[in-house]
Amino acid sequence: MAVEQGRDRARAVFVISIAAELAGMHPQTLRIYERRGLLDPARTVGNSRRYSEHDLDRLRRIQELTGEGLNLAGVKRVLELEEEVVRLRAELEQAALDARTAVERTHRRYRRDLVPLSQAVEVFGGDRRVAG
Repeated sequence: MAVEQGRDRARAVFVISIAAELAGMHPQTLRIYERRGLLDPARTVGNSRRYSEHDLDRLRRIQELTGEGLNLAGVKRVLELEEEVVRLRAELEQAALDARTAVERTHRRYRRDLVPLSQAVEVFGGDRRVAG
């Protein structure tokens, strides 16, 4: 489904009937998924469920996994592992960035400590010959 430019995908705007229709499911299925901990829609002040584009993406992923033969416990575990992979990749990217920053900082420090060639020590006394 195409999403309008600038619309916040995390914003919960769909009531359960619309979310179910967009996901191609029955509203009762969404309630079951929520009870099983597969979905956590936002709630209004009046306690009505509201679904976001992210929730719809998750419903489609659940549908894919159940279509491949996983039961709901298996689906829940796969979703947890996928979220962990996303989290770990973000941590890895941050660690790589921190490492690059530390290397660049160290290299800049080395450049300050280097002595330019024009200030290098020269041997005094001119020509030295070895007696042979």
